[in-house]
Amino acid sequence: MILSAVVVVDANNGIGKENKLLVHFPADLKRFKKITSGHTVIMGRKTYESMEKALPNRRNIVISRNPGYTLQDAETADSLDQAVKLAEGEEEVFIIGGADIFRQALTILNKVYLTKIDKAFEADTFFPELDNNQWQEVEREDHQPDEKTDFSYSFLTLKKG
Repeated sequence: MILSAVVVVDANNGIGKENKLLVHFPADLKRFKKITSGHTVIMGRKTYESMEKALPNRRNIVISRNPGYTLQDAETADSLDQAVKLAEGEEEVFIIGGADIFRQALTILNKVYLTKIDKAFEADTFFPELDNNQWQEVEREDHQPDEKTDFSYSFLTLKKG
């Protein structure tokens, strides 16, 4: 199984503020949907609650330390290990947040689909630093500001190497 993270970060590695994304970003949402549709996504409880419902066309696994936590529209697990075990046998599984889950997954990730925004926002949640000696950029697509975004950004794919 390939275990991948999908994340959008600002210039300071910020990923969110007050349990919300830093910016409404249609190009990244479209990329996220394309990458994760038809696959399993693993997320923490706060990430799930920020979306208010499971993502369509994906198997949703939500991690909560509360053993009684259950959901109508998603599976639950009490740890990242348990969530990954639930997804055994799948070709690629996606970790989609939040910061604590990304931090826990860092040592077992094989790939990161990273959207890097060339602008800093006010953030209270951050993606962990990736060690450049461990991660290799294998794809890059740079974009300039346009009518929908007032910042430049890059879509990167990194593999552990």
